[in-house]
Amino acid sequence: MRIECIAIGTELLTTRRLDTNSVWLAEQLAMLGLGLNLKTAVGDRREDLARVVREALDRSDLILVTGGLGPTFDDFTKEVFAGILSARLVEDAASRADIQAFYDARNRVPPPANFKQALIPEGAEALRNPLGTAPGVFWQDPPGHAGTRIILFPGVPREMKRMWTEHALPRLRSLAGRPVHTLRMVVAGVPESTLDQRIREVRERHGHLDWTILASLTQVELLARGEDPASLDRAYADFKPLLGEDLVCTGEGNLEDAVLDLLKRRGETLALAESMTGGLLAARLTAIPGASEAFLGGATVYSARAKAVLLGLDPATLAAEGTVSEATSRRLAEAVRAKVGATWGLAVTGNAGPGTEGDASLGAVFIAVAGPTGTESRSLNLPGDRADVQVRATAGALDLLRRGLNLDQKY
Repeated sequence: MRIECIAIGTELLTTRRLDTNSVWLAEQLAMLGLGLNLKTAVGDRREDLARVVREALDRSDLILVTGGLGPTFDDFTKEVFAGILSARLVEDAASRADIQAFYDARNRVPPPANFKQALIPEGAEALRNPLGTAPGVFWQDPPGHAGTRIILFPGVPREMKRMWTEHALPRLRSLAGRPVHTLRMVVAGVPESTLDQRIREVRERHGHLDWTILASLTQVELLARGEDPASLDRAYADFKPLLGEDLVCTGEGNLEDAVLDLLKRRGETLALAESMTGGLLAARLTAIPGASEAFLGGATVYSARAKAVLLGLDPATLAAEGTVSEATSRRLAEAVRAKVGATWGLAVTGNAGPGTEGDASLGAVFIAVAGPTGTESRSLNLPGDRADVQVRATAGALDLLRRGLNLDQKY
C-alpha cells in the first residue's frame, strides 16, 4: 500500500509556519504498521494543487490531506478534488447544522460563506468536527479510482488530530500491518555530533532498529523504531548508562516537562528572573498543563531599573558589576527566590544582540540557580542570531536546574 500526505497552505512554504501535521500523521500510521511513502507541501494556487492531486491519485492508495477546508477564498481543496474526479459538491445537512450550532453556542450569526464548508463531494462521507466549523471528508473508491481512499482534514492541528482519532482511525484499522513502536530519548547539554560519536558503537550493536537523530536549538532526540518492543527495551537498557545525566527523559516529554516533573516529585517550587530571555523561559513552562503545581511565577527584569525596582538589586552594585555578569545572575536568582518564596530561584541574563552591552560579548549568557543551601552559576557563549541565543539560553537554564534536581544536589 502506498500512502502519501499533502499539506496545503502557502504559509507552509515560508518560515512562518512548520508543517507538523504530516509528521504527526506519519507517527500515527507507524503505530498501525503503515508507512508514509511521500509527503508534499503545496501553496494556495489551484493549478499547483490540481497537479499534485492528479499525481497522488495515479500513484497512491491512501491520500491524507490537511488544509484548505475553511470558508475563505483560498480554501478550495474539496473543489479541486471534486473537479478532478468529476463529482458534484452537495450540501451535507448534518454539517450545515453543526456550523449553525457552533455559532449559536457563541451567540453569533454565521457569515453566509461559512456554509460553503458543508459542501461535500457526492459519494464521499462528511467527518464531523467537534472543535471547529470545517468538516472533514472520507472518500473511498472515488470515480475511476477503485481501491483508493482519500481523507481530507482541517489544517488546524488540534482539529485534525481529533478527527483522526474519532473518524479516520476506525476506518483504517482494517489496513493495519504489524505496528511499529518507537523509543524516544531526549538528551540535553551535548552537541549532536558529539552525541553521535559517543553512541555509535552501541547504536551499531542495535543496528536492526531504524535510528534517527534530531537536533534542535534546545535538545537532541534519539529515535529508534522497530516492531519488537523487547528490542527497544534492550536498546534503552544499553543507552541509559551511556547517556548518564545527559539523558533528560524518554517518551513524549521535553526538557521543561522533565524539570516540572522533578520539582513536583520533590514537592518543591520555582521562581524565575529573566532579563535577556524576556519571558520565554516562563512561556516554556506555563505551556505545560499543571505547571502551577511547581512554578510560582517570576519577573521579566529587562532593564537595570526593573532589576532594582522589582527585585531590589542595588543600582550602584549593578553599575559596578554590570547587568550582564555572573554576579548579577546570582543576585537575581537569590532575589527572586526570596521575593516569591520558592524553593528554587532561576535567573538568566546575557547579551542576545545585535549590539553589545558593557564588557559582555555577543552571545554571552549567565545563568544562576539559587537553592536552599546556596547558589550555582554557569556562563555560556551561545552562537546564532538574537532569537537563537534567547532560545538556547532558556534550554541552558532549564538544564542547569534539571541536573541539580536529578542528582539530588541542593545548591
